[in-house]
Amino acid sequence: METVKQNKGFANWIRTSITARMLMIGFIILILLVPLIFIKELIRERALRQQDVIQEVGNLWGEQVLFMGPILKIPYKTYTESTKMVTGTKSVITERTAETHYAYFFPDELNIDAAVDALKKERGIYETSVFSSDMEFNGKFGVPDFKQKDIKDEDVLWNKATVIMKTSNLKGIKNQIEMQLGEATLKFLPRYQSQSNTGYYTDNVLLHELESPYITEAFAAKEPLDFTSAMVVNGSSKIRFVPVGEATKLHMTSNWKDPSFTGNFLPEEDAVKTVTEAGFEANWKVLQTNRQFEQSFFGSLPDLREFSFGTELLVPVDEYQKSERSAKYGYLVIALTFLVFFLIQTISTINIHPFQYLMIGLALVMFYTLLISISEHQNFLKAYAIASASVIALISIYSRSILKSMKFVLLIFAALSALYAFIFVIIQLESYALLVGSIGLFVILATVMFTSRRIDWSQA
Repeated sequence: METVKQNKGFANWIRTSITARMLMIGFIILILLVPLIFIKELIRERALRQQDVIQEVGNLWGEQVLFMGPILKIPYKTYTESTKMVTGTKSVITERTAETHYAYFFPDELNIDAAVDALKKERGIYETSVFSSDMEFNGKFGVPDFKQKDIKDEDVLWNKATVIMKTSNLKGIKNQIEMQLGEATLKFLPRYQSQSNTGYYTDNVLLHELESPYITEAFAAKEPLDFTSAMVVNGSSKIRFVPVGEATKLHMTSNWKDPSFTGNFLPEEDAVKTVTEAGFEANWKVLQTNRQFEQSFFGSLPDLREFSFGTELLVPVDEYQKSERSAKYGYLVIALTFLVFFLIQTISTINIHPFQYLMIGLALVMFYTLLISISEHQNFLKAYAIASASVIALISIYSRSILKSMKFVLLIFAALSALYAFIFVIIQLESYALLVGSIGLFVILATVMFTSRRIDWSQA
C-alpha cells in the first residue's frame, strides 16, 4: 500500500513540479537533436551532389579557363669541364661537356580582350554557369637578354626558339590557335606532359602546354616583335589569366549579371562599369611591380598560377548553404517554442503531456526537410515561406486541442511567426547577422524574464 502511495506521489510530482517539467522538456530536446543531426547530413549530401553535377557539366562542356602566355622559349648551351688522367700515362686531358637548357621570356606588353557569352546549364534539379569566350591577344616581345646570365650569343640556339602558351582547358578550345609574330605565322600544337610534371594549384587546375614550331628567322634583326593571336574556348564557372606582361591589360565583357572578381588583382575602380541585368564590363591593369616575379627565367619555368586573376560567374542562389545556416538555428527554434509552451503551462496550470511536446518538436524538425525539398524546385524565399507557414499552421491547430483557450493559440501563432521571421532575417544578413541576432536574443530574454515574474517558483 505504501509503494502505491509512493508511486502516486512521484507521478503527482512529475505532473505538478516545475522542476520536473523543465527536466522533461530538456530530455525531449536532447532526443530531437538526433533528427536535426541527420537533417544537417542530408543537406551536406545534397550539396555534394550539386558539386558533382557541376563538375560533370564542366567536364562535358569545358572546365574552368586559366590561361598563361604567350612566352618565348629559347634553348641555350652551358658547358662543364672535367679533367681525366689518361690510362698508362701521366698526361691529363680536359673534357668539355655541353648541356642544353631553356630560357623563358615574357612579353613587354600584353593586351587581352575577352568577350564572355555565358548561360546556365541545367542537369536535373541542379544548374551551373558555362560560357563561350572569344579572346584576342596582342602585344610585343622585347629582344631577349642573355647577357644578364653571361651567356654568349653563339651559345644561344636562336633557330630553335618557340612560343608557348599554357591553358587549363585544352578540350574546350574551339579553333586552331595561330599567332602572327612579326612576319611569321605560327600554329600551336599541344605537347605531351605527364600529370606529375604539370603540377596542381590550390583548386586542382592542371595547366597544359601548347607550343609553336621553331621561329627560325624571327630574331635575325634583333628587334622587338609584335604579336597577335585569338582563341575561342568553352569553359565553366571561372575565367582567369596570369599577368605575364611587363604591363598586362585585360578588358572583359559579359552578359552575366552576377560576376565575382577573383584572384590577386581586382579591376580598376574607375574602369568597372555598373553591373546590370544585361551583364558587366571591367578592365584590369597589372604592372610588373604589382606582382612578385621577374620577366625572364633560366632553366625552368616556375608555377605562377597563384598570381592569376579574373572572374567567377556565380550562380547567385546557393539554396543548400542557406538551408544549412537555417538548420544551425534548429536548436534555438525548438528550445524557444518549448519555452513558450512551458510558460503557458506554468502560468495557466494547463497540463501538457510529454508526448504532446514530442509531437510539437517533430513538427518543428519537419520544417527543415520541407525547406530542403521545396528549395530544390523553388527559390529560397518561397520555399521558406511555404515550409514555415505549414509548420506554424500545424502547430497552431494542434495546440488548439491542448491549450483550449483561443488567446493561447493566437499567442503560439504570433510567437512562431515572429521566430521564423527573425531566423529568416538573420540568414539573409551577412555583415550584420551577429548584431541583429544579439539584439533579437536580448529582446527574447527580456520578454521571458518579464513573463516569468508571474510564476510561483515555490512549487518548483
